[in-house]
Amino acid sequence: MMRPPRRTGSALDHAEAAFKAATSKPVAEAPKAKSVPQGKEMVTLRLDRAVLEHFQDDGPGWQDRINDALRAAAGLDDA
Repeated sequence: MMRPPRRTGSALDHAEAAFKAATSKPVAEAPKAKSVPQGKEMVTLRLDRAVLEHFQDDGPGWQDRINDALRAAAGLDDA
């Protein structure tokens, strides 16, 4: 006749472990740090008011649109 496996620790220890496992929140992964896109640099640039308004008229993302236009003018377009 086989005996059941012998338990180590007290019944209280097992109950506490079961309770902790049932009520503990899973550990969330740490949020990844946002990084500055490689190769971009903050600069000060003077533009004509009309040029600036042209790019800002379409709303957020105007700095990216200026960058794209400058890349195209310099012949650096990837696409």
